[in-house]
Amino acid sequence: MEVIISDDQELATLVADAIERLLGSETAPVLGLATGSSPLSVYDELVRRHEHNGLTFSNVRGFMLDEYVGLPESHPQSYRNVIDAEFVSRVDFREGAVQGPDGTAADLVAASSDYDRAITEAGGIDLQILGIGTDGHVAFNEPGSSLSSRTRIKSLADQTRVDNARFFGGDVDQVPRHCLTQGLGTIMEARHLLLIATGGHKAEAVHQMVEGSISSMWPATVLQMHPHVTVLVDDPAASRLQLGDYYRQTYANKLDRERL
Repeated sequence: MEVIISDDQELATLVADAIERLLGSETAPVLGLATGSSPLSVYDELVRRHEHNGLTFSNVRGFMLDEYVGLPESHPQSYRNVIDAEFVSRVDFREGAVQGPDGTAADLVAASSDYDRAITEAGGIDLQILGIGTDGHVAFNEPGSSLSSRTRIKSLADQTRVDNARFFGGDVDQVPRHCLTQGLGTIMEARHLLLIATGGHKAEAVHQMVEGSISSMWPATVLQMHPHVTVLVDDPAASRLQLGDYYRQTYANKLDRERL
């Protein structure tokens, strides 16, 4: 696990660099896209490169991490609409190139299996963007989730619903109680994981993920078992890391040929 500690803009630049290299090296790259506040600066940087440098997403497929259950397709907080507004509609993805779990499906179990199958049939995810919740959840894999879980229906923890209430006018009662989410086992099959965390409220979760014991109580700790994961955090989010100085030293002395 590589840990990079820097300011938000450099973190966004590093992730965008990794994505641009992938798009330039693969004929049909597959991106894993996350919603939430963590990747917004990355999406803005990719849009800037698209508009000013000609970076194209015309041959890219994308898969979302999760979706609320029960929200109508027209709801502005449906993650399909959120990712479209934040990123997809601002660049040149082909129509239908970005998919998400179907939270409106009549058979949610079948929809979950179909989603995992669609990722596999696309060749798997080359680079997955991730965030982390204050309780250590990744996607909507709440504490207690199986570390080998697949895409499935999950009940949202009260803390997650409170955290997300700001997107629903501050009314937690408007936040759905269920979701479809990629499982931790599904996420771990991506070839490169890039997790972004900023702000002091993420410090404990970052500490547990990087330096804690692997446990379903902190679902993100399973990332310690992935062969290629990069954790990008700002100083406040890194404030609980016991080896913070070592991570800074390691990054400062990377060889030129070493990249994310």
